Amino acid sequence: MTDNISLSFSHHGNPHTFDFPPTATISDLAERIYTSLSIPQAHQKFIITPKLGILKYPFPNPILPLSSLLSKKIILLAPLPSELSSLAAAAASTSRSQARKPPKPPAVKPTPYRDWQKSQDYATYTFSTLRPLPYLPNPEKSLRFLQRLRDDAGIKASMRKHKFAVGLLTEMNPAEHTTHESRTLGLNRNRGEIIELRLRTDAYDGYRDYRTIRKTLCHELAHNVYGEHDRDFWDLTNAIEKEVEGNDWRAGGHALTDQEFYNPEDGGVDGEHMDGGGWTGGEFVLGGRSDGSGPASAKHDGLGRRELMAQAAEERMKRQRDAEK
Repeated sequence: MTDNISLSFSHHGNPHTFDFPPTATISDLAERIYTSLSIPQAHQKFIITPKLGILKYPFPNPILPLSSLLSKKIILLAPLPSELSSLAAAAASTSRSQARKPPKPPAVKPTPYRDWQKSQDYATYTFSTLRPLPYLPNPEKSLRFLQRLRDDAGIKASMRKHKFAVGLLTEMNPAEHTTHESRTLGLNRNRGEIIELRLRTDAYDGYRDYRTIRKTLCHELAHNVYGEHDRDFWDLTNAIEKEVEGNDWRAGGHALTDQEFYNPEDGGVDGEHMDGGGWTGGEFVLGGRSDGSGPASAKHDGLGRRELMAQAAEERMKRQRDAEK
């Protein structure tokens, strides 16, 4: 009888070892994690080093032998079951609150010193709930970033003009919606029920450029009206971006704390260019096709030069930190 093989991996810093038959595949590993750790396959993502990188379910090669992974380091990126339950409950609560007709704002008596109608509009057309991901480091910093987006003068003015009301504004885990070719920057669920934004750098060691994230938010707000990336959608996205810039009376970079994210106004990185990619499937994605045949050839696709410069600087600083370790 052939001996079983033992495969080890870590999850949230905790080691795990499972025994398998010699013919077991990575699909068998995903099934065992589901039955033993109560983590559904759809939430499983593995970092396998060296060489293989990130593999997520469903896998490019679902019959990849586990025996070929015995000498490799394997990290499971997935929320804990308790965190999954918390997020599901939050989404369900938001969905129920959206289904109910919002109460009519109480009437206020205008005075010569304040535009009460504007105040009521700002209280109505905003983000009802801000929520950082509690299982990522320093969620209080992410909350401050979400608060800054909510209170941004340009965002407030545009949401008021278009009567946009969003149930939940939350951050996206950099490990989610990521492949070797692209990184999703934003996601709009059910036309404004939930908007997710990628706030953090891929290495979790800082935050992305504020203007890049705000540009992503403009894109996702346009999905409150149009689901597809057609001409009407791009016209609305362009209008929102102009409104946000035009009403930003606090023009210029502003860091949450020292060195939390790169501000392109602080210095350029001329000569460095990254693939700007395109907008696909209702999500703002970096790294799409740029040969003129894919989404990247659309008139309004991709990031601007400053945003690409900021992303290039982030990658360069990450490489420098890795080299110094």
